[in-house]
Amino acid sequence: MSNRKEQWIGRLLWKLLGVNILVIGFVITIVWVAIDYLAADYFVALMEKYHISPVASQQMFIHAVHRYLIWATLAAILLAVVLSFILMNRLLGPLTNMTEATRKIASGDYSGRVPLKSPDEIGQLAASFNTMAESLQKIEQLRKTMMNDVAHELRTPLTNMQGYLEALRDGVIAPSQETFQMIHEETLRLANLVEDILRLAKADAAKANLHKIEGSITSLISQTLNSFRPRFDRRKITVETNFADGLDRLYFDPPKLLQVINNLLQNAWQYTLPGGKVRIFSQPLPGGIKVVFANTGGEIAEADLPFIFERFYRAEKSRSREHGGAGIGLTIVKELIEAHNGQVGAEIVQDETRVWFSLPL
Repeated sequence: MSNRKEQWIGRLLWKLLGVNILVIGFVITIVWVAIDYLAADYFVALMEKYHISPVASQQMFIHAVHRYLIWATLAAILLAVVLSFILMNRLLGPLTNMTEATRKIASGDYSGRVPLKSPDEIGQLAASFNTMAESLQKIEQLRKTMMNDVAHELRTPLTNMQGYLEALRDGVIAPSQETFQMIHEETLRLANLVEDILRLAKADAAKANLHKIEGSITSLISQTLNSFRPRFDRRKITVETNFADGLDRLYFDPPKLLQVINNLLQNAWQYTLPGGKVRIFSQPLPGGIKVVFANTGGEIAEADLPFIFERFYRAEKSRSREHGGAGIGLTIVKELIEAHNGQVGAEIVQDETRVWFSLPL
């Protein structure tokens, strides 16, 4: 890498020197010709005006000027070499490092960074390049993490199904309604997981295909809540709503915001104990609105709150299988809300777990 960098700098240095030498040579030639044909004639005219023999003086004048021009040319070339070398190291050095880092990224190594040596345009370009490299590294890490998580999530139902089928094949267990029901449940879990992953992929690409229209977020929440009422009633969960006045009309993508509300209601239903309480309310923000889904009886620890929007993260490790979630419902919420230029968050206030999102008006 060092030899390649030196070769590249060497080629650019010779090109820069060649341009400088051409410019210097052109200027010196013009001055040389001007002195030989214009200044020399003017000098002769002056000598004749004052009745001085111009021959010896003219030759002395021309030779002196030529000598100084030659020295000036050599000094200009030396200065051009020094300045070109300084410019190559200060300005083109980061570009060389950028080229090497680009080759690393192309080969799959996202660790390459460009040293920041100056705050000028080259330094700003290097900073932007480093930001891009960090983003690519994070995306690659997320991709690897997601692949590992997906493999882990798929392994459990597939292993269970394989175990049941092998036991049935070998006659270890007899075919029964209960056995087929367990296999069916594992199949449903697998299908739900695949569906969740597809929804997450669509949420990741939401920014590219948002179709916003003006609509009522209160009406959207109320309609979705009506479909959840039987589930809440079966568990004797009380649901209260309180929406701020004057904050009803927003610009949003209805199907995508509907997915957000559906996931948050599903989350509240799953993690509210029977006989508990769910509150849905909105609050005004400077230039926006905040919608809160609060439930009692949640078992999320304070330390888990910063991570509940991460992919495949479960706050309740021991009960997550029972609830049937893959741990990406809130991740979908986060992706869809951020696609609307909004924010998400979670907090514990007294005995309530509050998950909220905000949208600009």
